[in-house]
Amino acid sequence: MTTQPPALLIAGHGTRDEAGAEAFRDFVKELGRRHPELPVAGGFIELSPPPLGEAVTELVERGVRRFAAVPLMLVSAGHAKGDIPAALAREKERHPGVTYTYGRPLGPHPALLRVLERRLDEALAGTPREDVTVLLVGRGSTDPDANAEVCKAARLLWEGRGYAGVETAFVSLAAPDVPSGLDRVARLGARRVVVLPYFLFTGILPDRVRRQTEEWAAAHPEVEVRSADVIGPEPELLDLVMERYAEAVAGDLRMNCDSCVYRIALPGFEDKVGQPQQPHFHPDDDGHDHGHGHHHHGGSTHSHAH
Repeated sequence: MTTQPPALLIAGHGTRDEAGAEAFRDFVKELGRRHPELPVAGGFIELSPPPLGEAVTELVERGVRRFAAVPLMLVSAGHAKGDIPAALAREKERHPGVTYTYGRPLGPHPALLRVLERRLDEALAGTPREDVTVLLVGRGSTDPDANAEVCKAARLLWEGRGYAGVETAFVSLAAPDVPSGLDRVARLGARRVVVLPYFLFTGILPDRVRRQTEEWAAAHPEVEVRSADVIGPEPELLDLVMERYAEAVAGDLRMNCDSCVYRIALPGFEDKVGQPQQPHFHPDDDGHDHGHGHHHHGGSTHSHAH
């Protein structure tokens, strides 16, 4: 009798944007279609149905005892470092006998950089790359390591591709914001700019990036500004999730601890070292403004361990 491989659980961020939530759910369904040998389910940390706990329950009801959880997120910020591990620990208590491993966030991976390059080509429509500065816009985080990952993606996107430059900005919680990022590239001499959202799917925040870009462009007619699309449910993304799944199943978890704010005393963040992790709602996401700490999803804490 062959042993059933561990199931695949996809953990999403969540969005108040129904099209964005539906894109996630469709992506999970497509993964299931591509891998009929695997039970596949997906859920969200906040804001959208189904919640992650419901996805775990669905797997358990299908007879699953082991699963690998992959965060469908580009960078390892508070959700990937704290909320998802805490939620998974809670599910383990709710379903005795269930075991799981936890995979890495997705970026910056060469496959995703290729998709970003494609999105830029679509926006450029033949404009020579050497004339174009790219502004890569990340979600933004209170975690400096997460913001640094966006800067790393920007540098990797610039390497060898011939753009005049690739700069970074953030749509929430971190500076520079989109207008400040555009001001900066203009001061650096850029006359043609493509704003590239570093997001997997459509949603409130990518829409905000596009709107802020259009407002800035209208006020600065001397700069040609275009907006590129989000990454989307590309074959590269489907393959990358399976790569992260395979790593998690094999126990090959190469999470970046070198600049983790919970392990290393970074300037201005020394108080975070060794801090227990609690699930929380993101204060600036999708228009809700309650602060951290109001919701603890049951109040369970989870020490930060990679």
